[in-house]
Amino acid sequence: MTIAEMQEEILRIKKEKNICILAHAYQADEILEIADYVGDSYGLALNARDDDKKTVLMCGVRFMAETVKIISPEKKVILPAPDAGCPMAEQLDIELLEALKAKYPDHTVVAYINTTAELKTICDVCVTSSAALRIVKNIDNDKILFIPDPNLGKWVAKQLPEKEFKFVNGGCPTHCRIMKDEAIKAKKAHPDALLLVHPECQPEVTELSDYAGSTTGIMDYAKNSDKKEFIIGTENSIVSHLQHMCPDKLFYPLSKDCVCHNMKLTTLADVYNALLGKTGEEITMDEDVRIKAKKCIDKMLELS
Repeated sequence: MTIAEMQEEILRIKKEKNICILAHAYQADEILEIADYVGDSYGLALNARDDDKKTVLMCGVRFMAETVKIISPEKKVILPAPDAGCPMAEQLDIELLEALKAKYPDHTVVAYINTTAELKTICDVCVTSSAALRIVKNIDNDKILFIPDPNLGKWVAKQLPEKEFKFVNGGCPTHCRIMKDEAIKAKKAHPDALLLVHPECQPEVTELSDYAGSTTGIMDYAKNSDKKEFIIGTENSIVSHLQHMCPDKLFYPLSKDCVCHNMKLTTLADVYNALLGKTGEEITMDEDVRIKAKKCIDKMLELS
């Protein structure tokens, strides 16, 4: 079966079985082409909530599928590649976060959405990369414990000097691979290009950027800009997606090593077989965990 034939079968089966397919923007083009919705993790969860289909296939990583289940408990949520995790989401466990909360009892615990459902149960508010600055600014407390990504947290902290931040060691392994010297080299090689980076990058890289923002923010900025050349400092699939969407512009990867191997675990064949019920994992969640995890997401909506 060719890729085109498999895509055709996927479109037929999902229509026949009334299944909604979500695809994170880091997925391969052949997966984006058969998805009902493409975007960032939280935006996809909202798409699933508002869609009338009762079964959802999440082409992404585990915490994204969990977020869909937290928001839409009545839906059947399937992860086509069960081994697709997120190293950053798994850097902290309940015991370590409880110890940090005990150490900083007067701090509001802000959890990046890239965390497990279990960890969200003991956090105060959730944030996305696109809304983190606005939400933290609106928190009625000047003391913030930001988990798990110190790079995103420091990017927010730099813009809110009136607040005091505490961080934990860690971050996104994919974005942390990008080094300052690579950014300098790329800017020299492409002097007419704007540098667009994700704030999960290390601070010394983000400081060299012309724009820092979420994956969707980077894509929107590049599409709407009058400029014709861009260096992209996030997962390299975005380079090819943007080149496909904007053939009149030029896009360069900031680092050849900025590849999320967990995102790449999901293949078109995984999607096909999950639709047939042959593979994939249904995401289940204890109702007490779901309710507690949803509180920090609800707080995010309140503050944004």
